[in-house]
Amino acid sequence: MLALLHTSPVHVPVFDALRDRAHPGLELRHLVAADLLERARATGPEAVAGDVRARVREAVDGGARAVLCTCSTLGAVAEAASGVAGVPVLRVDRPMARQAVEAGPRIVVLAALQSTLRPTVGLIEEEARRAGRPARVRPVVVDGAWERFEAGDSSGYLSRVAAAADGVTGADVIVLAQASMAPAVELGGARVPVLSSPGTGLAAGAAAAGGTGGRR
Repeated sequence: MLALLHTSPVHVPVFDALRDRAHPGLELRHLVAADLLERARATGPEAVAGDVRARVREAVDGGARAVLCTCSTLGAVAEAASGVAGVPVLRVDRPMARQAVEAGPRIVVLAALQSTLRPTVGLIEEEARRAGRPARVRPVVVDGAWERFEAGDSSGYLSRVAAAADGVTGADVIVLAQASMAPAVELGGARVPVLSSPGTGLAAGAAAAGGTGGRR
């Protein structure tokens, strides 16, 4: 069984649909803790590290063989919990970051939240160092996107993200920093590849949990 730690309930149907399409038979358990993101935005991700560890322990006690954190802001503190969890704890955006580095050095990161930019840029730069590749990362906050997300206007949110991607120039690849942005890939006509995290992240989580079946 793979446990997913979310900071918004909107991710639950997205990952269930990905599972049904690409990993049939994989058992998922969703843990939603919106308060973690709110507090991390206010005081920094390290301030909620203990609560993230507690959620990971809850998942492991419930039978999870791996935990996937779908929140980019909390990715680093979630990964750090691996050492005490006894199972792999992954961040959903690491496989995407590897893809971005392979695509070319000019990387634009789109985010709806300012708090997401620093951890995402840091992750890409980390993967670039590991690969021995150059990376020139340009972070961009999509104006008005988060307000639309918080208002429950999914269409307006994704439209703003897609429009921002379409307007990017001088890049080899565009990274959508937040998992909730993924559907915008299908809406726009960007001139360069646009990467999102849910598909590759779930694949990594499924592999860490021991394949498509997991433990029942």
